[in-house]
Amino acid sequence: MANASTALIDAERTGVHIGGRWEDAQSGRCFAVHDPATGDVIAEVADADTADARRALDAAAAAATTWAASAARERSDVLRRAFDAVLDRRDEFAATITREMGKPLQEARSEVEYGAEFLRWYSEEAVRGIGRSGAWPEGRQSLDVRRRPVGLCYLVTPWNFPLAMVTRKIAPALAAGCTAVLKPAELTPLTAMLMLDVLADAGCPPGVVNLLTTSDPRAVSEAVFADSRLRKVSFTGSTAVGRTLLRQAAGQVVRTSMELGGNAPFIVLPGADVAAAVDAAMTAKYRNMGQACTAANRFLVHESLMEEFGEQLAFRSRQLLVGPGTDPATTIGPLITSTAVERSLRLIDDAVTRGASLLTGGRRIDETGNYLEPTVLSGVTPGSKILAEEIFAPVAPISGFASVDDAVRLANDTEYGLAGYVCAPTKEAGQAVAARLEVGMVGINTGVISNAAAPFGGVKSSGMGREGGSEGLDEYLATQYVSSPV
Repeated sequence: MANASTALIDAERTGVHIGGRWEDAQSGRCFAVHDPATGDVIAEVADADTADARRALDAAAAAATTWAASAARERSDVLRRAFDAVLDRRDEFAATITREMGKPLQEARSEVEYGAEFLRWYSEEAVRGIGRSGAWPEGRQSLDVRRRPVGLCYLVTPWNFPLAMVTRKIAPALAAGCTAVLKPAELTPLTAMLMLDVLADAGCPPGVVNLLTTSDPRAVSEAVFADSRLRKVSFTGSTAVGRTLLRQAAGQVVRTSMELGGNAPFIVLPGADVAAAVDAAMTAKYRNMGQACTAANRFLVHESLMEEFGEQLAFRSRQLLVGPGTDPATTIGPLITSTAVERSLRLIDDAVTRGASLLTGGRRIDETGNYLEPTVLSGVTPGSKILAEEIFAPVAPISGFASVDDAVRLANDTEYGLAGYVCAPTKEAGQAVAARLEVGMVGINTGVISNAAAPFGGVKSSGMGREGGSEGLDEYLATQYVSSPV
């Protein structure tokens, strides 16, 4: 493998890690990884094909029986050592995340800490008692319910959180006793490659986790899904791709977890503290440059507060410093691709054409990097594309509402149901609205909802299953009921 002069990865890491060894792809090809701040090539990694996919499955299958039979404490210790190692190498992880994904270095460090927490959480979950025993109500037979690994897993992660999305899937899979094939996004594979080295150093046996980097995820995934040994897929990404994978999973009746698109409403109720609401909005909207499935997508503000909220949000947005994530002063980095910037500009133009007011931003900053000004739109009208599509950019569209019933109706008027936010004068008022929202997660008077101990996931077209919490471990366990005479 040939690395660029600004290499972020060791020369021995190729991108294909099978059976405990870094290998070249069977195709003999590589593909480039680019810095979104400059467009420069920062590395070249192996371009895996269907032959590599089959070899990775073979390795995972060969390791499955031994790993499933390993003591829970052994699996726990591997995860705990991996947690410690990630934190020991936090600067290396953060620098890699920033260069390949673009997020400001301070946010990258936060992702390292957040991602590491999944390793610690599931190291603790691995050793907790699983199953139950009892008797039939009639008393004639015993009733033993056992949990065991679901089997070989295919883990597909997105580009926007290149460490946290990897650990959120790998940690519960390993805690449950499953082996896996990991396929990170082709835009950000370098962080996952670092993670494979950490796992090996932490004592994860060869073949338990295998890695495929590829520029042709469709072909690789089709090869994986065609294999009858596959028993579980966990995917984070777009709803369109999720639907395709669900159809493929149906062929082998593969168990699935899908964390798909979002269109999160951010509701500001009458009587809410506007300054506090703006504080929450800044986090919910601009974290990761808005490139998060949980990002606030539609700001629904009571008409009595709409002008004040819009002015304060625009003022705060103008204080953000746009630039390369490697600059410590940067608070908004580049978007992942130039195409993402162009799409955002089209959404902004459509909203303005339909009557929205541009309070701040709305422009591309330069043509070298993928930079977009933080943007606030007010008075966004129904029918605007920006209200229906997941924005994935630092763009905040504000619409007004007259009553709480109107706010709930507007919030639920989407095929998606991942996250929502409610800013309310009291916790009770916020909870009353949260109970009516068709979403899997709600933040009340806060812009942060993700935590390793919490079940992460959505409803409707935002997916199925949960990651994080004890619920996340359940996704990798199969249930067996055994009965015998008392």
